[in-house]
Amino acid sequence: GNQSLGLTEVAYQNALAYAKDRIQMRSLSGVKAKDKPADPIIVHPDVRKMLLTAKAYAEGGRALAIYCTMLLDKELHHPDEKVRKDSGEIVALLTPIVKAFLTDNGHIATNACMQVFGGHGFIKEWGMEQFVRDNRINMIYEGTNTIQSLDLLGRKVLGNNGATLKKFGKIIGALIAEEGVNEKMAEFINPLAYLADQMTKFTTELGFKGFQNPDEVGAAAVDYLRVAGHLVFGYFWARMAQTALREIAAGNADPFYLAKVQTARFYFAKLFPETATLMRTARSGSKALMDTDAALA
Repeated sequence: GNQSLGLTEVAYQNALAYAKDRIQMRSLSGVKAKDKPADPIIVHPDVRKMLLTAKAYAEGGRALAIYCTMLLDKELHHPDEKVRKDSGEIVALLTPIVKAFLTDNGHIATNACMQVFGGHGFIKEWGMEQFVRDNRINMIYEGTNTIQSLDLLGRKVLGNNGATLKKFGKIIGALIAEEGVNEKMAEFINPLAYLADQMTKFTTELGFKGFQNPDEVGAAAVDYLRVAGHLVFGYFWARMAQTALREIAAGNADPFYLAKVQTARFYFAKLFPETATLMRTARSGSKALMDTDAALA
């Protein structure tokens, strides 16, 4: 997970610098660089989408990685036995998400950043294709991301009837309760609260189907992990937005905080809604996969 996080960040930094320097055509909404024969490609909406995708996945992944590091410290060194136990349970729940969600996101991000370079991105001298290739193995290490997904849904969630998931759900619930009436936080809290509410029903439904037919767990696991990943990222992005908005309200003019709010807004508007499709495909069951002997003959 950390390897992919690093590759996401370095690919983003290279792509951002290139997008500011490379000029190509004019902005659809009018000339932006009047002193140049064309506008830098960073003015184009889809280029910004690719850059912001990498940025959102890098910063969300960094928050998750730091949080897991804190949990590991608590599990090993906290004086309270209950805190040690709870920390160990939650980090075990989050581990397959770190391994699979961060590496899947790294695949998306490094490919997007290579795309920013256009044809140049595929040329070895730029180094962008190296980031894509280096990330690809991270999705295969330690049993492939499908195995991580089976570990999450089959063992870490259904293995104890969702008890650990509920513990993390309470952490999310505390943030929702704290900021639920804050209008400035609504664009971050409302989608998070909706998914958190859906997650219990979604998990229970998959567990019931899996009890009847284990292939149902196998068919849903990859989609389920990605939904869980967005739930976790949604929590951290909402927390980052909360901190940034408080700093801005207190008069802190550091652009770092405005950048956090803008990136959080992008994440919830453009990336987080993927969960709706994922829950639908996870619920579609195993029949469309397993009743395919003729198709795979």
